[in-house]
Amino acid sequence: MSNPTAAPSHHKVIILGSGPAGLTAAIYTARASLNPVLIHGPLAGGQLTTTTDVENFPGFPEGVMGPDLMQLMEKQAARFGTDVKVDTIVQADLSKRPFTLKGQSRSYTCDALIIATGAAPKYIGAKNERELLGYGVSTCATCDGAFFRNKVIAVVGGGDSACEEASFLTRFASKLYLIHRRDSLRASKIMQQRVLSNPKIEMVWNKTVLEVQGDKQIGVTGLLLQDTADGSTSLLPCDALFVAIGHTPNSQLFTEQLKMDENGYLLHSADSAQTDVPGVFVCGDVQDHVFRQAITAAGSGCMAAIGAERWLESQHMG
Repeated sequence: MSNPTAAPSHHKVIILGSGPAGLTAAIYTARASLNPVLIHGPLAGGQLTTTTDVENFPGFPEGVMGPDLMQLMEKQAARFGTDVKVDTIVQADLSKRPFTLKGQSRSYTCDALIIATGAAPKYIGAKNERELLGYGVSTCATCDGAFFRNKVIAVVGGGDSACEEASFLTRFASKLYLIHRRDSLRASKIMQQRVLSNPKIEMVWNKTVLEVQGDKQIGVTGLLLQDTADGSTSLLPCDALFVAIGHTPNSQLFTEQLKMDENGYLLHSADSAQTDVPGVFVCGDVQDHVFRQAITAAGSGCMAAIGAERWLESQHMG
């Protein structure tokens, strides 16, 4: 727990988040001799730690495992002097400088803040979905796919994430159903082609999941589906449900302190990572609802770091 009597530790730059954006920002600010402190919660590495083969990150012609890539990035950041701390920030005050962050372990102040807090998976709201999370319901194919070898798996969603999860899970599943509430996928053409041409995948169009059936002893046994056209219901037997319907940006700490769009993604100036509060910069999935790629997150982390460095120089604090 925080010690209210302890004086906060002060730093030139604090980075919140340890995904590709936060770690790239750490590499750049550390190399600029700004001695950054990177703070992350109990799970390090961002969403890439739940991904298997990353085939589209430049420099890895044979691909790289997501967790391995994040470990390499953290080693690189540490090599240049980044101080990595594990804490959960519960309160932020950006109304005056230095900015103040209150963590569960202690409090911190900083001259410049880089927010790279990422995004969290959304849930569909079906009955028993949360109760059976970890008992046949999952939001992470990489984490849990191997538990369902030669089983029937269902994935819900229609975007790139759902198609990627479905394609990956076919290496374990005896059969896979991809459930989508519309009659066509929203995913990119290459991902659509990969799914629609896979003999293990059967599309379940115009359906939503009302209920996950099963219990914690036996796991998932099936899904109660509802037709989006006529409202009729049907039962789809399966052994697991993977939810892949998008994400919610982790921006709640900054409500009413920083400008956001209607979905909670943090806003920044054009051609800049600068938010509407001078000295506060944003990068990664907490500000990107379009691309959401490791490489674009890393690029935005570079932008945030260079922006912070230049801003500190302009304030004679660099």
